[in-house]
Amino acid sequence: MTEVNVRRLSAADADFQSTLDRLLAWDDSVDHQVNESVRHILHEVKTRGDQAVLELTARFDQVNAGSMAELEMSAERMAQALANIPDDQREALEAAAQRIRDYHERQKASSWQYEESDGTVLGQKVTPLDRAGLYVPGGKAAYPSSVLMNAIPAKVAGVGEVIMVVPTPGGTVNELVLAAARVAGVDRVFTIGGAQAVAALAYGTETIPAVDKIVGPGNIFVATAKREVFGTVGIDMIAGPSEILVICDGQTDPDWIAMDLFSQAEHDEQAQSILISPDADFLDRVEASIRKLLPTMERAEIIATSVSDRAALILVDDLEQAAQVSNRIAPEHLELSIADPEALLPSIRHAGAIFMGRYTAEALGDYCAGPNHVLPTSGTARFSSPLGVYDFQKRSSIIGFSAEGADAMGRVASVLARGEGLTAHARSAEYRVREDGEGGRS
Repeated sequence: MTEVNVRRLSAADADFQSTLDRLLAWDDSVDHQVNESVRHILHEVKTRGDQAVLELTARFDQVNAGSMAELEMSAERMAQALANIPDDQREALEAAAQRIRDYHERQKASSWQYEESDGTVLGQKVTPLDRAGLYVPGGKAAYPSSVLMNAIPAKVAGVGEVIMVVPTPGGTVNELVLAAARVAGVDRVFTIGGAQAVAALAYGTETIPAVDKIVGPGNIFVATAKREVFGTVGIDMIAGPSEILVICDGQTDPDWIAMDLFSQAEHDEQAQSILISPDADFLDRVEASIRKLLPTMERAEIIATSVSDRAALILVDDLEQAAQVSNRIAPEHLELSIADPEALLPSIRHAGAIFMGRYTAEALGDYCAGPNHVLPTSGTARFSSPLGVYDFQKRSSIIGFSAEGADAMGRVASVLARGEGLTAHARSAEYRVREDGEGGRS
């Protein structure tokens, strides 16, 4: 039988804050050997292009391709995958994709301008990225939901070309992932993975064009490679382990709450599941549910390690204090499993996604609610947002001065520039300043 230790904390304890800090601590430092390996791979692909990708794919994925053409999945192959998967899977993919598309359509930003009284025009031009790269884990860890969540916002934003990379270790192709790519409108798919795939997207090869931004989850080598190429390309984030925090008033079925906690704990041993409640008896009942339900789980060993190492049941005075503790944690996923979630919502300042009410399982957000499931982790919800259409759009400032506006603002710029000792800046502005009220300086 799988053993599990469930940590209990109380916000009333004198050492609560320090204990909570230790619980939340997660070391995202990368092993020196991983760093060196990734840098070598990046250099190889940057300097040798397709040939390096072919060699590295043979070495790491045991896929021996004679050319890059053998590693690209055609549009027809994606369409075939969609046609051949079971009807219920196809219908589920299409239903989820439609909801995700509908939600993200509402995020689209538009260009805007305004004109001042003197004729000066100011504004902002919103432009989609030319090309985005999507990394999708392959093999057994295949996530078609990640394809939808990463590709659809890019297409809604108007990105010209979405290129997906997905490893196929041993030649194993996940049909559901290919089908999801078709549903999401992915333009090209290459069956490569690891740091070499990130390098190909960042630097480009003879076959794979360089992209402007790389999004999508991956293992430690992928995450390290994304960190290394940031600056050459944009990236979405460096994600930490999955997290869920549940605030409950004690009136939800404890089995529901235990399973909600398991839903993130089953991802990996470092995932974090936390329950906060003002009802001590309810915490007891949830702990009993955890022990009862754990043996029924397929990933019981992973869940047991995650719960024992990083989970906690936290007792607070009331729901307002629960919100304060939640803001301190800034969780990736926050469930408000309470009678009136709307009343508590104004007190929530930091969370990647907020799930309102007893019937709103976090798992719905992972697949088909509509909002993106790519969320800030490890407390970064304090300053970061979910992946969205805005991540695939960039903004350019528009500035157009009239002669009258250039005269007025040129005087302001001149004073500030000379105060900074930048004479060319000052004189450039002063050339447009009128001396006689009708023209610029000669």
